[in-house]
Amino acid sequence: PHPAPAPTLDPRLSLALGRPRHGDSLTRRAGRSLRKLASSAAQDVAEEARVAEQLQQPVTTGRVVAVTSIRGGVGKTSVSALLARAFIHYRHDQVLALDADAALGTLPVRLGAGEVRWSCTELARLLTPSMTLSDVTEYLVPVDGGWLLPASQGRVGAPLDLRTYRKVTLALRRYFAVTVADCESLPGEVARTAMDTAHARVVVAPLTAEGVGGTRIVLEWLARLPHPALTTTVVALTAASPDMPLDVKAAATHLKEAGVPVVSLPYDRHLAGGGPIRTELLGRATRRAATRLAAEVLERAVRAR
Repeated sequence: PHPAPAPTLDPRLSLALGRPRHGDSLTRRAGRSLRKLASSAAQDVAEEARVAEQLQQPVTTGRVVAVTSIRGGVGKTSVSALLARAFIHYRHDQVLALDADAALGTLPVRLGAGEVRWSCTELARLLTPSMTLSDVTEYLVPVDGGWLLPASQGRVGAPLDLRTYRKVTLALRRYFAVTVADCESLPGEVARTAMDTAHARVVVAPLTAEGVGGTRIVLEWLARLPHPALTTTVVALTAASPDMPLDVKAAATHLKEAGVPVVSLPYDRHLAGGGPIRTELLGRATRRAATRLAAEVLERAVRAR
């Protein structure tokens, strides 16, 4: 039987969100426009072209990017959505956003999906080697030129088991050049497995002493895995407010000592709203950081075996 569609967000909450805010304040946008008039944009254009080239490089087999963090509420799903959007925007092949956090996954909301129907667990039971891309996409949610596979129907569901995660990611690699898996927080079993088996990894670290310290421990664990997991890992450093007590440069330096690149995602008023992410409303610094993060991740995923 076909499951009935379920809304990703209660209509009352949609109304409560009101009009989404721009990531940058009006004052900041006006100031940037004046500075832009007074300076050359050649350097910015060159950097954007370099990043676009990185993001458009071909992949021989489907690449899986796993995103996790040491705890919830630090922007893990926002980072997953930003990565998926960047890959969808720049690439000309198929991109999948996979919600692998069945307990409280909110990736469908962040990607702007109005409703969901089939879940990861349900699709795992239906997948066969003879299925074509069009067969598979019948069970997925279209999002801005890419595809989404929810973990559940917006309810607290049973934890995603390892067998299901492995079956789905392995099977769907045939159809999708890049899969972004928004995993549960560590030390969850699926998160640990995803970090161990993915082609590239993103660890989302909150800009707090506890968050940076805990993330450094995760990086040391990755360094001890039997294959070179650390060389395909990138840290996304996230700020929960415009005035974080921890110095960004000091935090990034501490994490880089483990041998990984660190991309800082600044506080963004639009992301902080918690609703559907609209790329045009993101702050300029956020858009650039998200694109750079996606390029760093793909560069490592392509090099992975």
